[in-house]
Amino acid sequence: MRRSRITAYVTSLLLAVGLALTGAATAQARTAAATGYVALGDSYSSGVGAGSYISSSGDCKRSTKAYPYLWSAAHSPSSFAFTACSGARTGDVTANQLGPLSSSTGLVSISIGGNDAGFSDVMTTCVLQSESSCLSRIATAKAYVDSTLPGKLDSVYSAISAKAPAAHVVVIGYPRFYKLSGSCLTGLSETERSAINGAADYLDSATARRAAAHGFSFADVRGTFTGHEICSGDAWLHSLNWLNIGESYHPTAAGQSGGYLPAFTGAV
Repeated sequence: MRRSRITAYVTSLLLAVGLALTGAATAQARTAAATGYVALGDSYSSGVGAGSYISSSGDCKRSTKAYPYLWSAAHSPSSFAFTACSGARTGDVTANQLGPLSSSTGLVSISIGGNDAGFSDVMTTCVLQSESSCLSRIATAKAYVDSTLPGKLDSVYSAISAKAPAAHVVVIGYPRFYKLSGSCLTGLSETERSAINGAADYLDSATARRAAAHGFSFADVRGTFTGHEICSGDAWLHSLNWLNIGESYHPTAAGQSGGYLPAFTGAV
């Protein structure tokens, strides 16, 4: 009986070691085979607001100061494809951005969902209309995040996994726009600013849940942007810019390098 127990124990131990070594070998093989980096997503990933746009990117406004470009320059992946595009929605990613993905893709980053939820329209409504209209439009956006956005995110995330099965995927969130409890010439009330921040939190929470369901990492930029919101005195986000509306409420170059890049790097 005693010998049988010892034999069983040794057999189990050897099996466990074998499985561990097999798993390690598989992970090493995947790492060796998958080293390219592909950056997908919307304007927060393309770098709108950071300047230094790549001329060939046209209206997509991909910036050499955007976090994907900065990370690639610092880490020299074997290949780098930058397909993020200003104004992109989930359907635009699946239709136009996934071409570079393959079995050799080791890392993917993506920010998406803000345009689907109508964040641009939220800000337009809040700036130009009444407080009640602002709060109503935010409620509509949050209802969309509850009812429709999860399925759209699932479609994008599943498509990424299908085309790049070995990739580590980092989903990146959105910052809160405003520092509260202070004087700030934005034309928005404290109630409106608080509601806009709450909508960003709502979107981030929903996105993080879907990322986790697909086994992806979520990079939360709200921490890195704390103290650098609009009204902070050291903002890493453009406020409303009537001379360049497209850059309004987007990260500056400092926001990309000081806010997005460290959040992404920490999740890689």
